[in-house]
Amino acid sequence: MELSTDTLTKIDEVVARYPEKQSATLMVIHLIQDEKGCISDGAVEWIAERLEVEPVNIYEVVTFYPMIRREPWGKTHVRVCRTLPCALRGSYKTCRTLEEKLGVKEGHVSEDGDFSIEFMECLADCGKGPVVIVDEKTYEDVQGEAAEKFAELLKNHTLDKDRNFTSYEDGLAKPRKKTVASSKKGTGKK
Repeated sequence: MELSTDTLTKIDEVVARYPEKQSATLMVIHLIQDEKGCISDGAVEWIAERLEVEPVNIYEVVTFYPMIRREPWGKTHVRVCRTLPCALRGSYKTCRTLEEKLGVKEGHVSEDGDFSIEFMECLADCGKGPVVIVDEKTYEDVQGEAAEKFAELLKNHTLDKDRNFTSYEDGLAKPRKKTVASSKKGTGKK
């Protein structure tokens, strides 16, 4: 298995932090998955050899954690929350809409490799569901007709250009407008 120099350096640094190499298993798995997109059988063998353990010890970790993938995701990975607050607001219908519009079943990758959909437990934004995460950006209240429009924008790769859908993360990055009250703070004026 080929890894970049950067990933190999990070692996060496992580392994050196632990008194026993095997303790670095999860960290090494994450570093390889970040570069390769999944943990293949070859990756399991490589990790086992690097950490001086049996491959079964690595398989135990890989098969236990749901965030570790054995197959790569699509170029765009979509996660839909299915926990009760989002389900009550329509996340099951949102997931079906995304499946239909993007041409991929939940848990799979589209034939062209462009999309994958994962129906997951809590995405930690219960107040504004249904919550959908696209790659690493969180979108709130994706339901009904908005879900159909959302899917179309995803399919056309124009979601980030549409003003009707701003991710939670992009919303945080926008500068706040200065209000009259905040501009007078500290000036001594009343």
